[in-house]
Amino acid sequence: MRRGVSLLAVFLAVMASVGCVTPGPRGEAVGVGTVEAERPVAERPPANENEAKARIHVDLGEAYVQAGNFGVALDEAKVAIASDPNYAPAYQLVGSIYMFMDDAQAARANFERALQLAPGDPEINNTYGWFLCASGQEREGLERLAVAMRNPYYRTPARAYFNAGLCYVRMKDDAGAETHFQRAVRADPSNAQAYLQLADIAFRRGQYAVAQRYLTALHQIGPTTAASAWLALRTERHLGNREGAASYAQQLKSRFPTSSEYQLLLQGKID
Repeated sequence: MRRGVSLLAVFLAVMASVGCVTPGPRGEAVGVGTVEAERPVAERPPANENEAKARIHVDLGEAYVQAGNFGVALDEAKVAIASDPNYAPAYQLVGSIYMFMDDAQAARANFERALQLAPGDPEINNTYGWFLCASGQEREGLERLAVAMRNPYYRTPARAYFNAGLCYVRMKDDAGAETHFQRAVRADPSNAQAYLQLADIAFRRGQYAVAQRYLTALHQIGPTTAASAWLALRTERHLGNREGAASYAQQLKSRFPTSSEYQLLLQGKID
């Protein structure tokens, strides 16, 4: 509990110091018509024994995906579909596997099938939304992500907000990205990646003090990474803080000597 309060305090302090962005029309993810909000299928009690079997195999498949064993994961998904051909998360799993395997056509077909079976499921809309964004179909992806964001049953809306932020980054719309990354940290104050994206946006705008505050918050809630150290180093240089910049340079050298960021530092490509 104390950690939760601490994370919330970090978020409130940073938001107070940089100011919250009021969403405008370009920063608002659009929706897909009227889709009735549904509880995630995977969180409902199984309707019957066949669905219960399918769920077990989908859970196993997801574990294999996490381990990078896509072949076995696909086998588990196929067993799930054989057990219950109408179990939407099984098709979501297949879509995710093909997404990781760079088979866009197969991924899309399975995501579409999952949505036919559970059009309001926030997990499916979030995953499919990010797939569309990453495939260069940002507007269509944002529509799917908006369905997930609006769903009151979605327990992890920060994931959809963050994915929408990345989608806006791909569209080179920093205002839209900033709005959704801020929503991501509001929903989940421990979302270090959202803080990093916010710091990067501020840095690109030349708002170095704002970038510094976001990076400070990030390093309070999670470990320093090569990416965050590199951005912090450049931020401190722009603020004239030589000691701070030197500290992050040393971290890159000692902790991330094989990183692309450290190679850029060695080449003097700091700005």
